[in-house]
This record gives sequence, C-alpha cells and structure tokens, in this order.
Amino acid sequence: MSPNHDLAPVFPLSAIQGQPALVQALLLAAIEPQLGGVLIQGPRGTAKSTAARALADMLAPAPFVTLPLGASIEHVTGSLDLSRALSGHEVGFAPGLIAKAHEGVLYVDEINLLPDAIVDVLLDVAASGINRIERDGISHSHAARFVLIGTMNPEEGMLRPQLLDRLGLCVQLDNANDPQLRSRIVKARLRFDQDPEGFARSHASGQQEIRQRLVQARDRCRNASELAWSDAVHEAVALQCIAAEVDGLRADLVMLRAARALAAWQGSQDITPAHVSEVAPLVLQHRAGQPHPRSASQPQQTPAGTPPAAPAATSASERKEHAGPDTQASTSHAPASPDSGTIGSRPQDTGPGHEQPPPGWGQVQAVSSVAFDARQADALAQAALEALAAKKARASGPLR
Repeated sequence: MSPNHDLAPVFPLSAIQGQPALVQALLLAAIEPQLGGVLIQGPRGTAKSTAARALADMLAPAPFVTLPLGASIEHVTGSLDLSRALSGHEVGFAPGLIAKAHEGVLYVDEINLLPDAIVDVLLDVAASGINRIERDGISHSHAARFVLIGTMNPEEGMLRPQLLDRLGLCVQLDNANDPQLRSRIVKARLRFDQDPEGFARSHASGQQEIRQRLVQARDRCRNASELAWSDAVHEAVALQCIAAEVDGLRADLVMLRAARALAAWQGSQDITPAHVSEVAPLVLQHRAGQPHPRSASQPQQTPAGTPPAAPAATSASERKEHAGPDTQASTSHAPASPDSGTIGSRPQDTGPGHEQPPPGWGQVQAVSSVAFDARQADALAQAALEALAAKKARASGPLR
C-alpha cells in the first residue's frame, strides 16, 4: 500500500484544534513504539481518523495502512507457501498488512468490532516489533515496527479488559461544545476543503517544526544512555498506578516509557515526576477502576482466625425484588420463601393442568445461606478422627 502522502491531501497535524491530548498521545506513540499504540475513543466526527492520517503524513514517506474489519488472519499477518518449502526451496512468504505498515502507521477503525484473535496478533506484533508466522512446523519472521492506532465508539461495544490493557495509551474525545472553538474547527475544515494546497502552505512552518522535534525525540529515545529514570520518577509512577488500582505492572512500564518520550519531545535533560503526572491520564484512562469480579473458586481472603461475617439481613422489599415481578403480582401462588427454611421446596401439586411451576420456584438466594463456622468444623473433624482411631484400636486388640 502506498504512503498516504501520495493519495488525497492530508489535513496538517499542526492545524488540528481542540484535541491537544489526542495530538500528544499520537506523538508519544511515534517517538516510543514500545508504548503499544493508541486507542482513541469518542463519537463520530471528532478528528479520530483525521489525526491518524496526519501523523502518518508527519512520518512520510512512511506508509499509512488501514485494516478492514473483514480481514482474515492471513490477510493481516501474511501467508506461507508450503509447496515451495516441501520441494526444497526457500519458504515463500506473501506479505500481509502488518508487513506493509512497517515503519509507518497501522490504522484500525472500530477496533472493538475486530475478532479478538486478530486484535491479539496486532498487539503482540506492535509490542515486540517482530511478526512471526508459523504453519505446519514451518515459520517465518520479519521486522514489523509501526504505530498502531485504533479507534472506537464506546456506544458500539467495548474491548475485553485484557485487550484494553495491552493498548499503551488511550484518549477519550468529546464533542466540541464551546461555540467559538466549534466555529474555528469548522472554518479551518472549510478552508482546507476549498484549497488543500494553500491550507498546507499556511501551516508549513508548524509542520516542519513538529517534524524536526519528532526526529530529535526519536533519536534521543533510541539512545539508551540518555534520559534515565530516577528513583523519584519510579516512585511517582508507582503511586499513580496504586492510586488507580490497576492490575499488573504493564501500566507502570507504559507510564515510564511515556514519561521518557515526553521528556525527549520537550527537550528536557531529565525525566521528572511532572512528566509522569502529564502522561498519567493517557496511561490510566482505560485501565483505572476496572471491575474484576471474583469467581467462586477465588473467594476473598480474610486474616487467619477471623470468623466469617454473618449474611446480611434482607428486607421484605428486597426479597420481593429477588422473587421477580411475576411473584410480586401474584403472591397467593408463590412457593415457600427460601427464608422460611425450605430452600427450593416444591409447591403444592395443583394437578396435571399445572404444566410449569410458578415463577421464582427453586431459586436459591444467598441471603438464606448459613454462615460457615470453621472452628466448629475443625472440632467435628477432630472428634470423627478420634472415634475412628478408637474403633481401630478395639478391632486390633487381643483376642479373648
């Protein structure tokens, strides 16, 4: 796929208004590819695709590759020609979209609608910089360094938390509700549509400044001897992630790399906690406060020796709510409540004409469970063991 600057005119990145966080996130991802890409959330018409194309144009002659929703795994990763390998020749490799996006931008519109398997592959390659294809014991790999940019409208569905966590940065866009800002955005777009080349010339100096700073920042990030993380920066990152209650350590790593990229972009001599504070919202936007319900096999741990709390009492209104709307409307035919001590008791038989039990029958509610006393259970188990030992002693005693 040819670079985007050879196709339709591209709206300049320096001309995007009202979305500073979006522009910053894209620049950081371009400076430090190990961040893992950018997720842009927001409603339609908020410059998501415009900004992605503008970044690719800034990296010219790098390619801008769009991944369609109907793409297959082989279309994305590439395919192997096994017939050549079996006949003694080198493995034939047909490049996919990932190979075509090397050193450029891979753009995925509505990434939340892609199959999880394809999203997994994209995130793996974006993080490692290497695309590996394996089939029937034959493998092929090639370098694949690109900026992954995914967009989505949260109203159309969300990505799984596991996939969200692997996307480095996230920006939440909103509609422009300020009349003056909205007017400036519309006027700029009208001028661009009427005269794209003239509009580009009017922003040429701003574009050149961004391009030069981008090259310098990328060079500094590639130099391992520059911009080391101090203990104060590590502590600032840890405090941010702990306060956000994120799972794992991926957020810490992304935040450290993002702070380093920001320091390189700003021309700073050192990374400071201020850089951490500035990039923290981009790192934690899609990670902080995510619910992680426990399964039945992973009960909440309590300190040793602490008796379990008794179940909370339930009001009559709550019991009605558990029973369902049908039982509230017809209480005369409701079965015995679980609170009465007959959990799941069968209602009185009404004859063969009663084909199905009344609604709510057989429901076991948590409020009717009995608290488990660990000490009592231990005592019962010990008594049983002592009784069994005594029985064995009698059986093995001397014969009379």
